[in-house]
Amino acid sequence: MRLRRMGAAFPTRLSFLRTLMRALAADNVQVTRPVWEIDADGFGHAVYTLRFGGYDYALVAVSSDLPPDMRTDRVIASAWDTAYVLYDGIPDQAEIARIVSTAPQQEAARFTARDLVLSRANKSVRLFDHVVQALRAGQQPDPAKLRETGYLMRTTAVYGNGKFGIADRAHIADRPGMSGPFMAEMLTVWLIRGFTHDLAEHVGGSALSREAKRHLGIGNATGLGMAPFLVNHPLLLDAWMQVRETAIARVRAITQLDTDQIGRIYDLVTRTAQHLAEWDVPDPIATSRIAKMRDEWPDFAATLTPAALMAPKPIDRIMTQSGQWSVDTQELIAALVLEPFGDLIDGLTDCMATPFVPEVDPVMPCAELRGLIDRDWGWACGIDYDQPRDCAQFWYVSEEKQEPRLGNRHEEPGAEFETRLDIGRQVKALAADLTDDGPVGRFLAQYPAHRAAVRRVQTLDRHPYAEIRDNLIGADCLPIDLLRCKLAFFGAAKFDPKSDRWTRITLCQGAPLFDELDAADDWWLPVASI
Repeated sequence: MRLRRMGAAFPTRLSFLRTLMRALAADNVQVTRPVWEIDADGFGHAVYTLRFGGYDYALVAVSSDLPPDMRTDRVIASAWDTAYVLYDGIPDQAEIARIVSTAPQQEAARFTARDLVLSRANKSVRLFDHVVQALRAGQQPDPAKLRETGYLMRTTAVYGNGKFGIADRAHIADRPGMSGPFMAEMLTVWLIRGFTHDLAEHVGGSALSREAKRHLGIGNATGLGMAPFLVNHPLLLDAWMQVRETAIARVRAITQLDTDQIGRIYDLVTRTAQHLAEWDVPDPIATSRIAKMRDEWPDFAATLTPAALMAPKPIDRIMTQSGQWSVDTQELIAALVLEPFGDLIDGLTDCMATPFVPEVDPVMPCAELRGLIDRDWGWACGIDYDQPRDCAQFWYVSEEKQEPRLGNRHEEPGAEFETRLDIGRQVKALAADLTDDGPVGRFLAQYPAHRAAVRRVQTLDRHPYAEIRDNLIGADCLPIDLLRCKLAFFGAAKFDPKSDRWTRITLCQGAPLFDELDAADDWWLPVASI
């Protein structure tokens, strides 16, 4: 639960997109397109429908003529190439008209409880135009250009759970297929990806190859707005990590591999090497980390001799020996060894959601609370938060956009509006005031300001992965680590950092197309076949 390791996360078969694809396949979902009101230039609207888990859903997609000077990934944008609503049910003409008029306004509009997810996306202009021009010439696009970008559009927001009047998650949380975290959002992204393919083909006048469409996922630009989520949802973080660690424990306990499993591991090792070779980004720090993995991967592969894989408990041996390589390679190996064993671990994804919320136990003796701090929070209490470097940053919420931001405490104004993400500092302050007499409730009656810290300490006792064990206001805190951890659980790959505060990613690359769900489960770390 250190930021550096969390920031090395990779997608796995437990990631939300992979889980969704398996659920869609198991339910034999069929996607139809009953409405296509798009003109020759690619502007208008379309509707996609499906029945999933006994419920009908529809994606209403709106494509607008956006001037180039208005196209930006920044959250301050007010117009986008495309806008989307995932609708609960099959919308009639009046509802389609409502969505077509409001979706392009995004935050400036108001929505209803029939609207489950709100999203928007901008074109990757150079690739989109190249694809259209190639199709108009009766040709397939340049494979090198497809590999370089990997998507026709990238989303800048996929809003769910009650924002701007759309439905709360509780409205769909008990539905089959939608009970896991972010299932509605992931369904939206997959449907948007299909729309981008259809739009390019419509404007281009001919069809993309299946290989090209599989490789074209959906891009995403994610910044600081997402970063505090894992801090603010400790029990959800614990559930995700518990599932991951349980899955790793299960595969480490396998006593013997059969020949098919060994062959599968070899295939995945080869695929990973190609994925690393295709992963090029301009950021110098990310480039050096990718280069390190490329250098280490052949050395790791060389340890996977037939004798080693046929020996007792081979996965446990692989995981133990992985400590000799960089953190990034270690996490890549952890993701790889999960992939061949779906029958053993896929059912764990039912535990990714949690109905629980952190609560204070007021009858706990203060002496017991002190023991928990001594046992679990040495990493926090050992920091001197009066040192400028250890309190260098502060989190706040932008008044303009109501989005989390990060400021420099010693150079920028606004620290008086700090959001309480300084968990370690709070717990150290609690430890300084804590007496060993009486119950926690009595202590909090005297020191109510420590209520949040008490709750965090008690929560960590029962949920061992609920806390990020690093200083979130220190100079060394890189928000990109928080972003990558969460995005890897989504199923993101090809991380492309633009700074330590925002990144581009690719979702659904390699995922099955609408009519390929029977092949839903073999697209971990996709590689180009074009």
